[in-house]
Amino acid sequence: MTVVLGAAPSGLVGKVVTPDDRRYGMLCSTYTTVGAPAAVVLPESASDVAAALRLARERGLSVAIRSGGHGLSGSATNTDGLVIDLSAMSRVDVLDRAARLVRVEAGARWGQVTQALSSSGLAISSGDHGNVGVGGLATAGGIGWLVRHFGLTIDRVRAVEVVLADGTMVRADPLTEPDLLWVMRGAGAGAGVAIAFEIEAIELGDVGFVQLVAGVDRAGDTLRRWEVAMAKAPRELSTSVMLSSHSVTPVAFITAVVASDEQARIMRAIQPLLGIGKVTIQQAHVVPYTNLIASAQMQSNTGQMPSHTTNGLFTELTPDAARALVAAASGPDPVLLQMRSLGGAVNDMDPSATAYAHRHQQTMVIASTFPPDAQQELVAAWDTITPYSDGTYASLQSNPSKSMMASAYPGPTGARVVELWKRYDPDGVLRQPLGK
Repeated sequence: MTVVLGAAPSGLVGKVVTPDDRRYGMLCSTYTTVGAPAAVVLPESASDVAAALRLARERGLSVAIRSGGHGLSGSATNTDGLVIDLSAMSRVDVLDRAARLVRVEAGARWGQVTQALSSSGLAISSGDHGNVGVGGLATAGGIGWLVRHFGLTIDRVRAVEVVLADGTMVRADPLTEPDLLWVMRGAGAGAGVAIAFEIEAIELGDVGFVQLVAGVDRAGDTLRRWEVAMAKAPRELSTSVMLSSHSVTPVAFITAVVASDEQARIMRAIQPLLGIGKVTIQQAHVVPYTNLIASAQMQSNTGQMPSHTTNGLFTELTPDAARALVAAASGPDPVLLQMRSLGGAVNDMDPSATAYAHRHQQTMVIASTFPPDAQQELVAAWDTITPYSDGTYASLQSNPSKSMMASAYPGPTGARVVELWKRYDPDGVLRQPLGK
């Protein structure tokens, strides 16, 4: 299908990229998905975003919003629709150093944010890669290297500047549009276009960065001991575990980040991990936080990493759950499994305080397959794991579905999310179609 876009509105002249533009090839796709939109708009202001939304409505085009394009679902591009790419809106400003209040525009990448704040001795826990865009993550959750110390990214969002689907520009904060602030913190993609956030940062200098390797028994006892150790660990410690089956015995590659630059404190924090099994320390350093969320990680997204991904949140790794994880990671068609520690500051929040209601789970498990493996292989493996999970993180899903949404936004939270999406975007302009 060929879409004739016609002349751009006067306010968007020079900001609309069509397939005959030399910039198009670097703007049409996301990290996981090759797209073919009718046009990509590069707004520089809230009024530009509103104009782009009007253009889509007038031309009858579907809309995709992109902050960084790193989302696994590929929803930040489309075919024959309009992509609103916020990358030109990437300012990072310290509004109040004493209050640690920072304004971050939605089109910035987290590598830019980390770099911009480092000279002030401030940091925001985000994801775990500098190429990820601010807008998508800061409206979904944000489970990063400092998650047990900082909480989710959304937990520190104090205000959001939003353009609604009808072009209305709104500031959402506790006194002005508190309902909009609530939904933007965890389910924002269906309510409006976030263009900037006010976020309370933390004081942070260097951090401890430790990599360990542990053998994993088939019964999964190593994984269970890791979970117990993390539940007792100081909040400064957050970990990620990658399970590999490249040998006869499964292996866990553990990355531990400690929110401290004191070597003695770092070693005390990781000490419990040394008791989960046969563990060796590969490296242990004190490094700037900018080394972990680096601007050097930023790249153009051209569909270079197609994948199928799902996840689950676990209150406890029971013996059956642990065995299922090891089997999925080491079977004849193994999937890549990553485990992230939760708890700590994440679980301080009241479950009703934001649209992310999962405030009692201790672990997130992410499962992925990559070409030539198919979606069916991921589904088959995950079907053995999902009976033990207790919720879903909506952001790390390559194939969003109605059942996934019910798991991500359970009970009263889900009802309120749907009600607010309909209130702020009654025509569903910003909502993506879902599978079963």
